[in-house]
Amino acid sequence: MQTKDSEDLTRVGPGTVMGTFMRQYWIPACLSSELEADGDPVRLMLLCEKLIAFRDSEGRVGIMDHRCPHRCASLFIGRNEESGIRCVYHGWKFDVNGKCVDMPSVPARMDFKERVHAKAYKTYEANGLVWVYMGADQDSPPPKPQIEAAMHPDAEIWCLQRDCNWLQALEGDIDTSHVGFLHVGSLTVEDLEEDHPMRPTVLNRAPEYEVQQSDWGVMYGGYRPNDDGKMSWRVAHYMFPFWTQTPNNRFATRAIARAWVPIDDEHSMLFDITCGTDTGNPAYTSTLKDGTPLFEKISFKPNSTDWYGRWRSTDSEANDWAIDRDSQRNGTQFTGIPNITMQDQAVTESMGAITDHSFENLAPTDQMIARVRRRVLMAARAFAEGKAPAPGANEPEVFYGARAGSFLHDPEDSLEAAYKTALSNATRWGKAVEAAE
Repeated sequence: MQTKDSEDLTRVGPGTVMGTFMRQYWIPACLSSELEADGDPVRLMLLCEKLIAFRDSEGRVGIMDHRCPHRCASLFIGRNEESGIRCVYHGWKFDVNGKCVDMPSVPARMDFKERVHAKAYKTYEANGLVWVYMGADQDSPPPKPQIEAAMHPDAEIWCLQRDCNWLQALEGDIDTSHVGFLHVGSLTVEDLEEDHPMRPTVLNRAPEYEVQQSDWGVMYGGYRPNDDGKMSWRVAHYMFPFWTQTPNNRFATRAIARAWVPIDDEHSMLFDITCGTDTGNPAYTSTLKDGTPLFEKISFKPNSTDWYGRWRSTDSEANDWAIDRDSQRNGTQFTGIPNITMQDQAVTESMGAITDHSFENLAPTDQMIARVRRRVLMAARAFAEGKAPAPGANEPEVFYGARAGSFLHDPEDSLEAAYKTALSNATRWGKAVEAAE
């Protein structure tokens, strides 16, 4: 990959090609549970911008530049009280829209609060998530997203910070051939129940692929013959601008969406959202045939108040992601790392803060990664050059067409035919839930 291409893909600050592109979409900012009415402000870093989030006395959420527009003191140390955030330096107070509502340090006859605004962004809140729109035109935000899992009121959501660029974090989700090694490399088919969604992967660790462009981004299907004569499909998606849907769910009964939100160029925040009629994501709840958990649970450090202080795992590069060399040698875990998420964390963070793409040698099984890079780069550049709108930003219904997971199907069918059939037989959420509200 050319250096310019790599830079345009990975840099997300204000004025960059990718940063400007991402700002055309609604972005998950934090969990609703992280903000209390009249509670402590929370530091947020999004797309290289230092922000604060707070919930006012009426329950409304504000997300704004952390600097007071008076003398640039941080509003993080401000007082969240009586429907606004008050700067402790001179007492100026701002509502959730950034409007200055009080200027007590200025004589009344000189008051000019109606002309002062903090840099604030549009927000909305739904189903446990706070979303923010960081585009330049704050008067005309796009329609709300229609991403299936995020539209369910009882969605399960968890977060995790990853110390690397958003793109390499995301690419771990769209690389299906790694599963047979990184995650289940020590298993045999005898270890798993007949209907376990990872059994076909253990049976055949070298899948073939079909990849095709979609309205929401790019879709792929990794396929391999199953031992019952059917074709095993693992279908997954990249969705603009930083979303994935991974194939570890059972396709018919569970929906997933994973946002790899850039904190800055070298850190990203995962929002993992699932819903379904079954319990939990099999990647985190699976057991061996004898009932032994396939992976250990993830553990987190307590949140702190610094810019990178939220949703950090206990394990990191500092302790080699809890790798156990004896476990690696004796076949307990192929990696020696007991948690499936930390297995992904280890390989993506070990690449460095931003991957040196010129050092790579992509294989035929990396065609989804190559296609996604090209698709998002072309879309971002087309938007930057005024040639095309950001795909789906103003037509969010296109994202509802995406559903990921594993299933068995007729071996004669193409990805398109297999996906269409699987989708028609799946239990869907989102539009039906929304209509009932």
